[in-house]
Amino acid sequence: MGDADKGHQGHKEELQRNVGKQGAKLLKGAALLGAAAILSKLLGTLQKIPLQNVAGDTAFGIYNAVYPLYILILFAATAGFPVAVSKFVAERAMDGDHQGARRIVHVSTAILMGTGFVVFVLLYFGASEIASWIGISQTERAIRSVSFALLLSPMLAVLRGYFQGYQNMVPTAVSQVIEQLIRVITMVALLLYMVALTYDEEWIAAGATFGSVTGAAAGLIVMYVYWRKAMRLEKDRDKDRDRLHGVNEEEWRQSGETEGQRQDIMSEGDGLLSKERNWQGPNEGRRMEGVMPSKELSSWEWAKRITAYAIPVCLGAIVVPLLTLVDTFTMPRLLEAAQGSEGEAMRQFGLYNRGLPLVQLVVMIASSMSAVLVPALAEAKARRQDELIRSRAEMAIRLSWLIGLGASFGLAFAAVPINVMLYKSNEASWTMAVLAFTALFSTLNAVSASVLQGAGAIRTPVKALLVAIVLKALGNVVLMPRWGIDGAALSAVIAYAAAAGLNLVQLRRCTGARFALRPYAVSPALGVGLMGGCLAALQLLAMPAAAAWHVPERLSASAIALVGVVGGAAVYALALLRSGSISREELRLMPELDRKLAPVLAKLWPAKASAAPRDNG
Repeated sequence: MGDADKGHQGHKEELQRNVGKQGAKLLKGAALLGAAAILSKLLGTLQKIPLQNVAGDTAFGIYNAVYPLYILILFAATAGFPVAVSKFVAERAMDGDHQGARRIVHVSTAILMGTGFVVFVLLYFGASEIASWIGISQTERAIRSVSFALLLSPMLAVLRGYFQGYQNMVPTAVSQVIEQLIRVITMVALLLYMVALTYDEEWIAAGATFGSVTGAAAGLIVMYVYWRKAMRLEKDRDKDRDRLHGVNEEEWRQSGETEGQRQDIMSEGDGLLSKERNWQGPNEGRRMEGVMPSKELSSWEWAKRITAYAIPVCLGAIVVPLLTLVDTFTMPRLLEAAQGSEGEAMRQFGLYNRGLPLVQLVVMIASSMSAVLVPALAEAKARRQDELIRSRAEMAIRLSWLIGLGASFGLAFAAVPINVMLYKSNEASWTMAVLAFTALFSTLNAVSASVLQGAGAIRTPVKALLVAIVLKALGNVVLMPRWGIDGAALSAVIAYAAAAGLNLVQLRRCTGARFALRPYAVSPALGVGLMGGCLAALQLLAMPAAAAWHVPERLSASAIALVGVVGGAAVYALALLRSGSISREELRLMPELDRKLAPVLAKLWPAKASAAPRDNG
């Protein structure tokens, strides 16, 4: 009996170790999903540059008019379903009802495939009417081209939700990267092919949007491979369960355990296995309240529950695409009225969109750097540590402000060489410079929205963006007749500034955060001034020298832009550190950056560097 006790205890300890490993695997999966999302956004942002370079501003404008429409419809049709599917799958998995989890997938697939088909039909056969709403008939083919993606994306969304319900983020991460990679490859391949065969801009833009179709197909194939693998492993898991419960009755009888002891050990092992297979965080192993076994619900009842849960999430998700879509339905009409031709209107719209990929890139980087503080904020709220909530909220906003401020002024100061480097000409450089300041307010808006959600105020960011949508539409109507695309850029700055301002007001109420003048304006002004002076001097000295040496314009602009970006960022960062706008303690929140800057700081300010170990202690 002693040997049996040791065997049972050893098996229990092994299961507990597996639970710990599963928790670590979950954290790694979440980090992998975040990295995949950043990589996917990076590919999606930068893919627009070769389109403009090869096809020109008109095709670039058509693409940027149609793609936001596709994103809006895709979000409206599918955005809430991965969340809904993952929620209900997690509930079923927690109860050990894996067949019920698969049934949720089947029901959700039926709903979304039906919705996707209906929307596809409306888009494909209504493309001409939608193009007339936009005011540019050249968008018709691109709308038809991208509509096919809606036949594939719904199933992709459901499978991602299924694996997320099991806390397995790897399939979603891999499929996201593959989807974006194939999309970019398709766009570039069709772009080169169509340009070589002298297709017009309308067909080229349609080819570019078709990348969304092949990307969705590739992502779906990846998810299907993971799905088939999961189904094969399900049988092996059932065998493992039988082995865990110890089917060998002879062994139990030889151990001399009573029936009650046997049931206790089996129940304990079953609970540990449930934790190992269905890790759910701090409440693992507990049956969720209000969860009804799937066999008690018909497919129709499941469809209603899933849809009812998904619709509010969808409504919240479409707010951001709506803000982008405002330009699609206002700018082409206003530009055509001012320019007198549809082709010139699309060209101007393409010029306006030159600066947007850079802004999106800045927002993505800044948000990811500041996002490290958001989980810490949620933890402080759960522990009711009000002072910690306030300090962490202030830190998140201050870091995003400093990053966005430097990026905005840097892009504005270097707009001309960056424009020539990326888009071959300096046309609309002033528009790019104005649009650069949306990076500051978009960053503040994104980070403050995350902080508010961590603090429990989830409605404010949506309301703020709705206000921004109205202001953007009104700003376009009022400012564009006078200043053209410069007016549209200014209206974007106003709209995002309003959204960020509303978020900050609510954040101050929720967390008690204080925003003093010196760390937000006085100290950063020194860094901005030094950076601006360096960038101006670089361009004034380097451009005439490059022209005198007959260096090709794009090559010289690329060198100036790259040196300016790196040098300007370094000057700005060192000025912030020197003025105390960023302390070493805050820098240590980003270990990689701190490790790289530590030797530089040691040489420039030995006293501050030598104080670092004492601070840690």
